[in-house]
Amino acid sequence: MTYENVLVPTDGSGGVQESVTHAVDLAERAGATVHALYVVDDSVRRRVANAAWPGDELRVEGENAVASIAGAAHRAGLDAETEIRDGDPATEILDYALDHDVDLVVMGTHGRSGAERAILGSTTERVLRHAGVPVLVVRATEH
Repeated sequence: MTYENVLVPTDGSGGVQESVTHAVDLAERAGATVHALYVVDDSVRRRVANAAWPGDELRVEGENAVASIAGAAHRAGLDAETEIRDGDPATEILDYALDHDVDLVVMGTHGRSGAERAILGSTTERVLRHAGVPVLVVRATEH
């Protein structure tokens, strides 16, 4: 299969680097465009209802994260598109994939299990279950 549009969702953590490496490598082989997406998670707003909403800080984190991915793509001679959205991360990732004719999603997982996973949920699992395109899951080594 050949890819034209490869999506790398990021949460801004250092563990996403493995996903970026895989995505850029696959995109380079196919001459694909790399798409970097950061979602400002609306559930954070609900959890910090009585505290100051860190939306501006999350947007800055998102801008840095997608710029880093775009930089990796550009260094490989690839085109890159970046976007920051607000909402539920899994929903926004799936919507972005549809909106931009994404052929492949490359995303990381932290490998949480048990109660931690049940409490936090798994964006990666939700994307895997509902994506209409292949999803390559790369386990993050940095926690």
